[in-house]
Amino acid sequence: MKPLLLLAGGSLLALAAPAAAQASQQAQTDCPPEHAAMGHCKPAPAQKTPPSQTKGSPAADPHAGHAMPNTGEQVPQASNSHAGHDMSDMERTGEKMPGHDAGGTALPAGDAPAPTAPEPDYADTVWGEEAMSGSRRQLRKEHGGGTFAQVMLNLAEYRVHKGRDGFLWDAEGWFGGDINRLVVKTEGSGAFGDGVEDAEIQALYARAIGPYFNLQAGVRYDISPDPSRTYATIGFEGLAPYWFEVEGALFLSDKGDVLGRLEGYYDQRITQRWILQPRAELNFAAQDVPETGIGSGLSDVELGLRLRYEIAREFAPYIGVSWDRRIGDTARFARAAGDDVEATSFVMGVRAWF
Repeated sequence: MKPLLLLAGGSLLALAAPAAAQASQQAQTDCPPEHAAMGHCKPAPAQKTPPSQTKGSPAADPHAGHAMPNTGEQVPQASNSHAGHDMSDMERTGEKMPGHDAGGTALPAGDAPAPTAPEPDYADTVWGEEAMSGSRRQLRKEHGGGTFAQVMLNLAEYRVHKGRDGFLWDAEGWFGGDINRLVVKTEGSGAFGDGVEDAEIQALYARAIGPYFNLQAGVRYDISPDPSRTYATIGFEGLAPYWFEVEGALFLSDKGDVLGRLEGYYDQRITQRWILQPRAELNFAAQDVPETGIGSGLSDVELGLRLRYEIAREFAPYIGVSWDRRIGDTARFARAAGDDVEATSFVMGVRAWF
């Protein structure tokens, strides 16, 4: 009896095993049997269990294992998201970049090679230097090297001092360019009631000898006092360091007299409109000239201080004080003629240019 029962149980197990396997496969594929018989269903791919990641471990590269289109090779999986990227050309953090250090430029100190000499203009190689010289001359006239003119009335003032009031002027005008100019100067003084005591006019050729100075040469003619004199003149005029306006000249008269003059002033700007100007003038002579009352050596000194207000840059009234002193033989000639040797004057006038 027992052998029969064992045989029956084994038969049941043999029949149930294929059914269980089929049911398991159908459950896994979720595919009806008729579809599976026709090959329409494919088993789902087995899912890989991701490797366990410990805390702090880097995530896997999402592009790891992708085939590169140009090589057909697979990039091995790396733990860094930027693994496999070529960063050989990038600067590393903390490294010095050339030319960006705080030590200045990398130029050689003191032994840099001289620059290459300029080559002839390309237009000269096509049209010739002679043909292009006229074009360049016309270009300079239109774009620099032009002709200009200015008239400057440095001093035009009324003088108040003990005894009698007087007047004084000092003006200059020029016409020309940056290098060559024609300059006309005039200055003089006098007293009301007595007329002009001394007056002169100069016609000079001026040529630039640097960015700040002009060399001047020409003639000077003294209108007053009598007898009048004519002088050959050579001098300079310009802007000295620290913004001092200076000028000087030597005069040789038609009688052989040699005179000299130095003059300078400085514009001390207090505000954009108020300007204080100290001014000095020194006159010299190489010999006595009794006819004109000039003694040898330092003949006279004039010092002044003027405060002006620029209503416009071209027009500025001023007030100030001036001190004049005749020295040496010049003072002796003045006393003999009954003139004052020293005078202090309150002045008011105008400075203008156009």
